[in-house]
Amino acid sequence: MKRKMKWMFGMVFLCVMGFGIYFLDGALPIGTGYSAKYICSQVFLAGKNPDQVFEKDVKPTHLLFQLVKPVVDEKNKTVTAAAFGFWKPMTAMYREECGCTLMVNTDRDKLKKQMNNMSLYEFKRSDEIWPKGEGVDLDRLPEKVNREKLKKAIDEAFTEPGPGTERNTRAIVVVLGDRIIAEQYAPGNDKDTPMHGWSMSKSVTNSLVGILAKEKGLDIHAPAPIAAWKNPEDPRHKITLDMMLRMSSGLAFEEVYGPFKDATYMLYTAESMADYAVAKPLVADPDTVWNYSSGTANIIARIVTDQSGGSLSGYHKFAKEYLFNKIGAYSAVIEPDASGSFVGSSYMFATARDWARFGLFLKNKGVWNNEKILPDGWMEYSITPTPQAPIGEYGALFWLNAGEKSNPDHRKFPSLPLDLYYCGGFNGQIVAVIPSRDMVVVRLGVTHDKSWSHEAFIRQVLDSIEAG
Repeated sequence: MKRKMKWMFGMVFLCVMGFGIYFLDGALPIGTGYSAKYICSQVFLAGKNPDQVFEKDVKPTHLLFQLVKPVVDEKNKTVTAAAFGFWKPMTAMYREECGCTLMVNTDRDKLKKQMNNMSLYEFKRSDEIWPKGEGVDLDRLPEKVNREKLKKAIDEAFTEPGPGTERNTRAIVVVLGDRIIAEQYAPGNDKDTPMHGWSMSKSVTNSLVGILAKEKGLDIHAPAPIAAWKNPEDPRHKITLDMMLRMSSGLAFEEVYGPFKDATYMLYTAESMADYAVAKPLVADPDTVWNYSSGTANIIARIVTDQSGGSLSGYHKFAKEYLFNKIGAYSAVIEPDASGSFVGSSYMFATARDWARFGLFLKNKGVWNNEKILPDGWMEYSITPTPQAPIGEYGALFWLNAGEKSNPDHRKFPSLPLDLYYCGGFNGQIVAVIPSRDMVVVRLGVTHDKSWSHEAFIRQVLDSIEAG
């Protein structure tokens, strides 16, 4: 009997060990890939200390990262992360003006070749008043601004509400009209620090589509120009760019960040993130169900890449010359995947001031210095609730506060204006545009818990400024 029990316990132990090894083998590329890519961007693009980034930003994200050891190669501008120092290593490589790319099924030479014929842009910031330059005067504020209330709101944004909270606000910029009326940074960050927007990148991708519609006649209501769907008998052939912009494509995609999930597999194991999403089957008829998906955002990014030259260098030139340089957002970088297509779902970096410039550009309906950069009516289209979004919370790659059609009080942020729309991202990123108050509010940080509230903060800011 004792021998039988030992045998059974032994079998159970082996099964548990086997499952543990299987789980780690499948899950670790997510941990090592995330660590390598995140640290690479923060070190070589944002100029941060790698040890501090790993301890404060990466480790608290998931228990899996406790097993990971990153190694920074300053000479080759790479970061390699492996579990226990050897298991499932992943490497990310930095390229000037491209940021970092996770090296999936590629090597240094291939990535460098993608930069052939790439134009590198050098700009000197002027001392003109923002947004034309970098001049900011916070001493003389408009009369409608209650300086004490505004200062209190900003100070509280940088204060941890509890001894164990991880709010980690890094930057705040508040714009009233066309001027900055409040700005503050956490230690180690300043006006020149590029900051990760995560899914705020989707809203920038929207603007690039709008520019292509205006400049090159891209039809968002025609079947999406995806080679894998060109057969009319393929049910995905009916998917339009408009449906993907509104997250109503019907494609299967699980927007969950964890082991064995679509979003993390795509971001950290796919050579081409667009191809990963393109291969997904339909789970609903096109334009019948709303399903937030970083996968469809990266399909859109591939379409933008294809329509702007079909290469990393072609896309880079297009994005810089048609959008970023025109609005003075010179720091903006949307990092590409290993295939050379930019990661339009998640990987844009910009300074807080340049994120605010993008918000001002949106508030002005795509007009900058009297030049119409976006087509007429594009922003109205972009912030119209998609019919399938349950409480009017989504337009075309923008989050909304419109509320349920039959009950507008049932909305994401009940205490904030109905016309608020925003770019939102992981870890508490937001560029909030409030046309009725002529305001843009930017908050950037690395929040690991539920201690940060966009609604509470923006409400405080609004209460510090007289309406009208």
